[in-house]
Amino acid sequence: MEMGEVATVQVILLRDVAAKTPKLFGIPSGIPGLDELFYTAEIEEGEIVRVPLQGLPSASVIHLAGVPDTGKTLMGQQFAITQAARGYNVLFVTVEVPAVFTVQGLKQRCKGLGIEWGKIENSIYLLDLSHQTELKSSVDELTTKLGDIIREKNIKACVIDSITGLYEGQEMVARKLVRRLYEVMKDNYQTAIFISQKRSSHEELSSEAAGGYAVSHILDCNIVLAKIVASRTTASSYGVSPGEVVRTIRIDGCRMCGHDTRVHILHIDDLGIVKVGKALSEK
Repeated sequence: MEMGEVATVQVILLRDVAAKTPKLFGIPSGIPGLDELFYTAEIEEGEIVRVPLQGLPSASVIHLAGVPDTGKTLMGQQFAITQAARGYNVLFVTVEVPAVFTVQGLKQRCKGLGIEWGKIENSIYLLDLSHQTELKSSVDELTTKLGDIIREKNIKACVIDSITGLYEGQEMVARKLVRRLYEVMKDNYQTAIFISQKRSSHEELSSEAAGGYAVSHILDCNIVLAKIVASRTTASSYGVSPGEVVRTIRIDGCRMCGHDTRVHILHIDDLGIVKVGKALSEK
């Protein structure tokens, strides 16, 4: 475009866009108790009826934020394994942990989920960025690489663990980076999970984490994980003894469909499998 030229703005009739809109359906997360928290609305005999989506909203980019030891990576691995076991190709981008150690975690999650390794080992592709400093620091190169891999390998689901590791030390570009990653996922109809490290200075149940830099509002859905040590005054509220660690999960907004807004207990069993429990209001 020549200097002084005005870019053409495309105006599309709603009817024409609707004709191309993909159907919304649930994508199994592999996290027991989570899929039931999303729903759509249908009109039956003049009444609005809530219909469970039974999964994450398809083609959505999910922002999973939390402090350390809340189960973020475990949840990302469960999602990747579940999709691979269903026969879909998955891209797992490991930003901080070398691929060989990511594989160790995936093997343990397979055992915990009761899924044979042979059923998923040819369906999950690993992009190891742990030592790729130049690629991590170049938004253009990284997004081009991701787009190429998604198309060449026929990827249907993607996990990035974590997006925080992509803008360490350059947080002023966080919004630009996440926006570009989001565009790649949407252009290629990916159901994706972006994991981010929550800062303890932010309110526990908010999604400010990943962004206090307004990163969270870019993505389609925000899920916030939290962890506290129950005190004498709070233990009874969680149904535990004082001193026990309590983890919680809350969907902090989803533009793609309806969702449960309550705080739920989050469990991690002995095999490292994350499960969503009852809402605190039900205890």
